[in-house]
Amino acid sequence: MHIMALDRSAVVARYRRNRARSRALFDLLAEDAYYSQPIALRHPIVFYEGHLPGFSFNTLVKKSLGLANADERLEALFARGIDPHESAVGGAGLPGEAEKAGGAWPSRDVVHQFAEEADRRVIDALLHAEIEQPGHPLLDRAEAVFSILEHEAMHQETQLYMWHRLPFAQKRRPAEYQPRVNGLSPADDWVEIPAGCATLGVERGSIAFGWDNELPALSAEVPAFSIGRHDVTNERFLEFVDAGGYRDAAWWQPEDWEWIQRDGVAHPLFWERDGDRGSRWYWRGMFDLIPLPLAWPVYVSHAEASAYARWRGGRLPTEAEFQRAAFGSPHGDATGRAHPWGNAEPTEAHGAFDFSCWDPEAAGSHPKGASAWGVEDLVGNGWEWTSTTFGPFPGFRAMASYPEYSADFFDGEHFVMKGASTATARELLRPTFRNWFRPRYPYVYATFRCAR
Repeated sequence: MHIMALDRSAVVARYRRNRARSRALFDLLAEDAYYSQPIALRHPIVFYEGHLPGFSFNTLVKKSLGLANADERLEALFARGIDPHESAVGGAGLPGEAEKAGGAWPSRDVVHQFAEEADRRVIDALLHAEIEQPGHPLLDRAEAVFSILEHEAMHQETQLYMWHRLPFAQKRRPAEYQPRVNGLSPADDWVEIPAGCATLGVERGSIAFGWDNELPALSAEVPAFSIGRHDVTNERFLEFVDAGGYRDAAWWQPEDWEWIQRDGVAHPLFWERDGDRGSRWYWRGMFDLIPLPLAWPVYVSHAEASAYARWRGGRLPTEAEFQRAAFGSPHGDATGRAHPWGNAEPTEAHGAFDFSCWDPEAAGSHPKGASAWGVEDLVGNGWEWTSTTFGPFPGFRAMASYPEYSADFFDGEHFVMKGASTATARELLRPTFRNWFRPRYPYVYATFRCAR
């Protein structure tokens, strides 16, 4: 099946919109933050301002179309980010160490000049080059075009959770910043989901674009199960903290317990105590400390989510269970359902996504986004951990435009996340989209709900 010719003006508009949003995110930072490294497992900030246009240029202009270099040294420097094991902290080979040691990070003016030239060349290609070539390994169905568009949108979320770790003084607080802290924690309800089929992935050629790990379609029979109507909130997770959950090895896998002990983890990363304000818990918002909003979903690592679930006598749902709870219905399979609420286009009434807010909102704030079973917030307000190890579906084939995108992480050390966060672009809100992280990576906007 071959899609109709691309609307070049729409593609260029989407590229420009991505670039404008990225620039706005970098403009939030004070100058002294530019070469800082707020997360030790990620590159310094300077890398990402060059990486986004650099990846687009390398993938579309250079690799797919075979056109000339813009700046070979900078193209190589900004080529690819990394995802090291958490044990790499404090050791050799951390991102950015070699560049900093050799004084190789360029000035911001140089990065901007490189970005402007890369953008100019990419937009020219989008407007005039043969970017859709049937049978071409990288341009069939305009694969490389969609790769660069979604790549930048995904990185904007990475940027935001990196910015979250910066000191408040290094960020420019928007005048309209106002966290939505109203709301009470919803009841701790369970929803019964009957046995049935869930469709994971999608057949090649049936949608305009899907990453290689979304292909091909896979049907899974799911036994009956129960799942939380709502994500676990800060209030519910506080019960685990107060009960000594971080001090009891019984709830943790051995590797996770070792991490807790080694790094002194005693509470979720997004929680803080402020000595000047007493012993109360606070949420580390993007621009301020906020008295802990009990109704907000808790953001934790897979390790912490799993420990809590065991403590509650439950477990994390599998990817197939999440898929059935989110996109299935009592009347059949999930294949015809574009979103948990049906086929209507996503709006702010359906959930907190597409950069609609800087911080989460109270669980249960979007009843119009509930699934056919009445499960809420399955898309938006935080990615949701599953118990499924990230891996390929039968018939997986690495994509030519970005062959390492998925395959490098089929290592048994990453877990699938589903749904979306407040900073997930609307173009990624499709049923088949899969996210993944290591179990002890606490920085991402990820929550969870229990199953049993």
